[in-house]
Amino acid sequence: MTDYGIDIASYQGDRIDWPAVAGHNITFASVKTTEGTTYTNPLATSQVNGARSVGIATGGYHYAHPGNVTGQVGYFVAGLEARGLLNEGSMWPMLDMEADTFGDPNPFVREFVDRFRAATGAPLLIYANQNWFTTRLRPNEWADDRVLLWCAQYNGDPGRVDFAHSRLAIHQHTSQGNVNGIGGHVDRNATLPGWSRSAFILGTPPTPAPQPPAPGPAPSGWVPYVIAPGDTLSGIAARTGTTVGELASRNGIANPNLIYAGRTIQVPGNGGGGGGERYQIRPGDTLSALAARWGTTVAAIAARNGIANPDYIRAGDWLTRP
Repeated sequence: MTDYGIDIASYQGDRIDWPAVAGHNITFASVKTTEGTTYTNPLATSQVNGARSVGIATGGYHYAHPGNVTGQVGYFVAGLEARGLLNEGSMWPMLDMEADTFGDPNPFVREFVDRFRAATGAPLLIYANQNWFTTRLRPNEWADDRVLLWCAQYNGDPGRVDFAHSRLAIHQHTSQGNVNGIGGHVDRNATLPGWSRSAFILGTPPTPAPQPPAPGPAPSGWVPYVIAPGDTLSGIAARTGTTVGELASRNGIANPNLIYAGRTIQVPGNGGGGGGERYQIRPGDTLSALAARWGTTVAAIAARNGIANPDYIRAGDWLTRP
């Protein structure tokens, strides 16, 4: 069964007839709460309270700007907490990715997901239009089992999107929708086949990730590797001089397109994994964690790379392995 929802901002005002909205078969609503680090929707509280009063599952969303991920996460979390939007029964919070000033948006999304999760423990919806999802965003780098995708494609055909992904759950099918109780146009949304609103309601037990069979003993010359946020099996294979098929087979990975940060797998100890390999620092990396992963010391990494302060490294910079 398809579930229908709306997303609203200050444009829709606070004179909404919420019983009429609910009577129009609207069961979920996402309300703009914050933008960047300075803007808060002045009507967010009244809109959230109104939707909740008639049993509509309500969440908040943040309109992202490039830069200052830490500040934006903190600002968004404060806006959600002030309105009880991290409480059980709320719709998952949503990150709105559409600002045209982004370069490569994927590092921002990956860091936002990691920092938001660390701050709240809550899952996230990631919203963008169909063009972004097909040409700019790389969900396999950050869309794990605590992330769902929300795609805008204004074709007026709820549930049919020209983009496919296993985590795609919601389709924004028009920005010119009409809903009883709301004056003017409003964004309308629908769940995709196989999904219902229960999938993105806080407090709903998540579908457990499939547990892969335990891998056999590590082959000679292979070493443990802890999957980092943003890793892909193809990227690990390229760095360690093997193939995706070999990694999947050796580690009992059923779906090579779905791996989980924090899981330890076996990788070749030679090839691209030895000294001299170039590595780009990711958000959340520390020299101590990299030293443990590479089987070396913080001092050795710092010396090889001329790092004066081992406690300060920047995402995006490059290191050479000792």
